[in-house]
Amino acid sequence: MSEIFSYYPGCTSHSTAIEYIEASHEVLTALDIELRELPDWCCCGAASAHNLSGTLALGLSAFNICEAQKEKADLLIPCAGCYNNLSRADYALRHDPEEREKLEKLLGFSFTGEVKMLSLVDVLAREELRPAVRERVKKPLTGLKVVCYYGCAIVRPAVITGVDDVENPQRLDTMMADLGAEVLDWSCKVDCCGGDLGLTHAEKTAELVNKIVDYAVAAGADCLVTSCALCQANVDIRQQRLPILFFTELMAEAFQIGNRQRWWKKHFNNPANLFQGS
Repeated sequence: MSEIFSYYPGCTSHSTAIEYIEASHEVLTALDIELRELPDWCCCGAASAHNLSGTLALGLSAFNICEAQKEKADLLIPCAGCYNNLSRADYALRHDPEEREKLEKLLGFSFTGEVKMLSLVDVLAREELRPAVRERVKKPLTGLKVVCYYGCAIVRPAVITGVDDVENPQRLDTMMADLGAEVLDWSCKVDCCGGDLGLTHAEKTAELVNKIVDYAVAAGADCLVTSCALCQANVDIRQQRLPILFFTELMAEAFQIGNRQRWWKKHFNNPANLFQGS
């Protein structure tokens, strides 16, 4: 019997992170996990809404939480930025009575707290799912040296994300090891890539990205693995030393499912040479 989650795609699922979303759907289907997209959802506000109004930022995300309540299933949010924004709104609704009252009045709903906000890592890295993941591996990633890059949004603040270790998270590492990859230790797991500063402060973003890639290369990595579309884009487009892959792309490669070659062509640093014969 399929496991069912409500699904908030976010805007990047239709634009810059199509390969991430397609790979994720392939992997979830292979693991018998069904997604039911919210019938009516809106942009979470990304980073820009905060600059205009805290209420606007929380209100946009709270609207999506309101819609998720109607579906009566925990909400899976693949975009790390969207996950962080919706989790912040969920935290405010749970712990700030004044903000909750304001948002309920604004949106005309009553918050129940029955729906959890879940990142894709939250869902796929669950301990109880590990046997199914290992069983589904058809071509282990033997010999592939990876560094796992978590970035900011699925990690901080820990009181909201509930991450296992804010300085040295392990869930992506464990998943990659279960696929057969060699997971390397390194120092930039949770460093910021610059986020939206890539649009307004390109030089500063390039400085941050160069540090991340320097450390990944020094560790001996063949590729960098992430779950954040903005991290992937920022690091991928600003250097030519290392392929930057979404973790579900590597899961799909190990499972031997999906149109992987087409996904790889969407990268600035095509990782095809890492997977000869695939």
